[in-house]
Amino acid sequence: MTTTVTTPSETRDSVAARIRTLDWRRYVIYIGFVVIFAFFAILLGDEGFLSANNLLNIFRQTATITVIAVGMTYVIACAEIDLSVGSVAGLSSVCAAMAISAYGLIPGILAGLLVGVVIGAVNGGLDSLLGIPSFLVTLGMLGVAAGLAQWITRSAPQPILDDTFIVIFGGGNFGPLPGLLVWSAIFVVLGAVAMNRTRFGRQVLATGGNRTAAQFTGVNTKRIKFQVMLLSGIVASVAGMLYAGRLESGRFQWGAGDELSAIAAVILGGTSLFGGAGSVVGTLFGALLIGLINNGLILAGLDSSQQQVVRGAIIILAVALARKK
Repeated sequence: MTTTVTTPSETRDSVAARIRTLDWRRYVIYIGFVVIFAFFAILLGDEGFLSANNLLNIFRQTATITVIAVGMTYVIACAEIDLSVGSVAGLSSVCAAMAISAYGLIPGILAGLLVGVVIGAVNGGLDSLLGIPSFLVTLGMLGVAAGLAQWITRSAPQPILDDTFIVIFGGGNFGPLPGLLVWSAIFVVLGAVAMNRTRFGRQVLATGGNRTAAQFTGVNTKRIKFQVMLLSGIVASVAGMLYAGRLESGRFQWGAGDELSAIAAVILGGTSLFGGAGSVVGTLFGALLIGLINNGLILAGLDSSQQQVVRGAIIILAVALARKK
């Protein structure tokens, strides 16, 4: 029997080879999260940054973006884009609020979801069936949904007085946990399992990676494109109701600009801007990183305009780190 002895030199060479071949881009979001968290912890330790209440607030503030970004992960992994999610959230919030006021809890929830179903189906149909690029379709839908929400409410907030809706959709706690935290955890777990463990998730990645090759293997790429746009619309409508539940009103402003934060979170989380690769868990850390930065900047005394500059820089960084297949 022959025994192979590995020398320290060979071990060092093996480790060095593994480091050289390591795809650091897969882990950049986790490294960045730890570095920025440590930076703010040192800089703002005396400002309450590390307090349990502040850390919990970061989770609360990023929960809605996380929910939207889970749906966006599927869209971008499929090599599409959805710019309408923020406006869909706003329209869903006001439709749910108005329906609750007129008809009660269940019709209100159904009305909010119907907004996402209709807009998602329209976006998906125009993209997959008529071949109109999703960027143009959803850019137009952004204006339609935002204008419609403002029009039907005449720019006035729509109060929600139903305590059950408020408790369920983000305004209350599920046991010891904040409702918003539970909602985001549910979406992340379901999204990650569906992406990594189901046939649908594999087909989404195949469609985004190489549409022609996916078609030759029997994937109905048009149907997949329609489904991811529909999914994104429905998820955005849930996010809109989370806004309405947490803030106890529906407003057309809810969700404005969330599409940019969601896209940044998805790309920072490791999903390829060019399709074919996606990580829902990475998306969660991308959203938390954005929330972490916003929270730290507020505690540091920066105003909203300066925060926008940093957020824009994050999006540029996300595009720069995107991996082209």
